[in-house]
Amino acid sequence: MLDIKVVRQDPEAVAEALKKRGFTFDVAQFVALDARRKQADVESQSLLAERKAASKQIGALIGKGMSVDDAKAQVNETLEKIAAQIDDLTGQAKQVQLELEDLLLGVPNIPAEEVPEGATEDDNVEVATWGEPTRLAFPAKDHVALGEALGEMDFETAGKITGSRFNVMYGNVARMHRALIQFMLNLHTAEHGYSEIYVPYIVNRDSLRGTGQLPKFEEDLFKLEGDQGYYLIPTAEVPVTNVARDRIFEDAELGDDGVKFTCHTPCFRSEAGSYGRDTRGIIRQHQFEKVELVQLVRPHQSDEALEQLTGHAEKVLQLLNLPYRKVILCGGDIGFGARKTYDLEVWLPAQDTYREISSCSSFGDYQARRMQARWRNPETGKPELLHTLNGSGLAVGRTLVAIMENYQREDGSIEVPEALRPYMGGTEVLTD
Repeated sequence: MLDIKVVRQDPEAVAEALKKRGFTFDVAQFVALDARRKQADVESQSLLAERKAASKQIGALIGKGMSVDDAKAQVNETLEKIAAQIDDLTGQAKQVQLELEDLLLGVPNIPAEEVPEGATEDDNVEVATWGEPTRLAFPAKDHVALGEALGEMDFETAGKITGSRFNVMYGNVARMHRALIQFMLNLHTAEHGYSEIYVPYIVNRDSLRGTGQLPKFEEDLFKLEGDQGYYLIPTAEVPVTNVARDRIFEDAELGDDGVKFTCHTPCFRSEAGSYGRDTRGIIRQHQFEKVELVQLVRPHQSDEALEQLTGHAEKVLQLLNLPYRKVILCGGDIGFGARKTYDLEVWLPAQDTYREISSCSSFGDYQARRMQARWRNPETGKPELLHTLNGSGLAVGRTLVAIMENYQREDGSIEVPEALRPYMGGTEVLTD
């Protein structure tokens, strides 16, 4: 959530900054609501002063010859009227405050200055490439054809069990999927300094509000039946980042470069806005696996932390020798709560293009303000908002797709990347 003090100071500047996203901030509505809140505060202060003055009138009335009981009765009548007015104004102020909060909960983060202009993913800007796109000496098969030919990907059975956009994997393909998870977790913990964390796969509304999925994106979520207000997680970002909700970290707890968590979870998304995109295979499913990277850092560290976190996700692709490119998202494509995002896009030979495999984002204090995630600044002794970051390190299913397509052989077998072989008992090739 944006800092209301910043918005109050110059709402027109905030509206102008949000235009980069294609978002229209209703300045008039905000100003009107804030004026109502301010007026209620002014009137409340005036009534409090009247109550204080009225309380002093008992002695004055007695001094003029009125009995003690009559003096108290007259003043109490006045105090009761003032109290009723104060209660009414307090209720009005609370209502206006709720309306202000609802308004700001629906306002996205302000993009960083270096975020490029643009409306769609076509306007994202490439900043780096790694490796050369794989060029096969034979027609490339996609992961669906490869997996089904091996007898180890079964979309028909998944459809019978559940429905569309689910998958059943068998044998070595299932084993490689599991191996990728272990490979990523070991890399991020042993070499990149993350602490592994296990979290619930079901969260409450407060958690989703804290990271920005609610209230605006409820249609993208799977809500459980019942009155508990529970949802399946769309990403480990939600439960892991909410570890810091309503908490104050002492400076020593942050170490030199903040708190760093890595977490493997399934993820569940309704894909309400995908409109039939990527219906073939496991590129876009309702249930998929991801290894997430989350960092909680001091404000002055967040820019460097984003570069570092993105590099950690890149390292997975490099060790697997998968060609990819890195792009910075434009204002129209950046996520709701993010101030800056890098996407990593892996090369898929069957599509002859790069496809997203990781999004790495810095949120500034946007999520932390919603969650009240803070640290104690040792220079002032006062709590201040943390900065939060997260990224996929990586999306497991899409990494499996990239390996199958980039490492395929003409006979339909699939070579196992060298870095992954120790996690597969030394297996070098997947064959039927």
